[in-house]
Amino acid sequence: MTRFTGLFSRRRGRLKRNTSSREGTMRHIATIAAAALAVAALGGSHDAVAADKKFVVGVSNTLIGNGWREEMICSIKAQAKASGIVSKVILANRNGGPPEQIADLRNLISAGANAIIVNPSSRDALNPVIKQAAAKGIVVVAVDQAVSAPEAYVLTNDQVAYGRLGAMWLFEQLHGKGDVVEMRGIDGVPADSDRHQGFTEALQKYPGIHVVAMPFTGWALNTASKQIRDLIASGKQIDGVWTSGIDAVVPEAYQTAHKPFVPTVGADNNGFIGQLLDWKSAGLVGAAATNPASVGGAGLAVALDVLQHKAHPHLIKLTPEVWSNTTDAGMAQLKSVHQEKLDPFYSVATEIKPYTTYTTAQMVACEGP
Repeated sequence: MTRFTGLFSRRRGRLKRNTSSREGTMRHIATIAAAALAVAALGGSHDAVAADKKFVVGVSNTLIGNGWREEMICSIKAQAKASGIVSKVILANRNGGPPEQIADLRNLISAGANAIIVNPSSRDALNPVIKQAAAKGIVVVAVDQAVSAPEAYVLTNDQVAYGRLGAMWLFEQLHGKGDVVEMRGIDGVPADSDRHQGFTEALQKYPGIHVVAMPFTGWALNTASKQIRDLIASGKQIDGVWTSGIDAVVPEAYQTAHKPFVPTVGADNNGFIGQLLDWKSAGLVGAAATNPASVGGAGLAVALDVLQHKAHPHLIKLTPEVWSNTTDAGMAQLKSVHQEKLDPFYSVATEIKPYTTYTTAQMVACEGP
């Protein structure tokens, strides 16, 4: 019962705030004449590239200290290395909102990025700078969360379905009656808004379910841990907890408080899945809704294809699944995906086929060009 005690307090140190990563080598074009012919064949457009050109990739992330986002970045680095056609990954990585991210995107444009992978802090606020990037022939792919800019490609989990499916499981587990806590993410960001929409859609079908608390965790482990511990200590009736990916802290808080577990919904994070397996005999009932962090690497794969004039739809949505420890089939699924050596705050879906081409070991190594 102590396997995950203190899980939320582990500090992450692998990713440092910076705006550039190690430079790789640039292959030389064989001859000026060959390059000229290649450009002419492609109509002389800004994004015309020779077959042997390597690309510079920019990455914009505005949430650090979060294992899921770290895995997302590692998957981008791994895919860049596995592709063989990326010379450099430039990382803009800091906590911030739309103003900071707009500044970072402008810097990535100035740094010569051919493609930018962005986890957006706003659905609409980044649109002007995305338009500027597209006008320069830069391919922009939003991952995890959607943007409304028509120039961008979007590859994301269906976040509305994530909220709805997890909530439906919880409300059915409670037989349509009870008091629940909805632990949200960051107020105003696309994924939180979409998940809350899905949660609300499910809630409307169960009038006997009441939301007694709706804290914004900021997707920060220490914040979420304090919030759930305070709610437990308050004596408020809580029959179930739905979380927006900050999951392992909830069973841990109940264990620390020596209180019976309540049904809990989380994501496909390795540590939470381990709890669902190991603590079932102690009374933990829960479900994991899938939300793969490897959307980062998948988004880069799409960007590189587009740079090489291969077609992709502008919107690619992954359909989430729900894995519960309440059925034999669910337990078998959880056992099959749990990885003893994987970071507890990493999604177990380390690859997304057919997009990613790296191995899990390469992703864990977190090495890029």
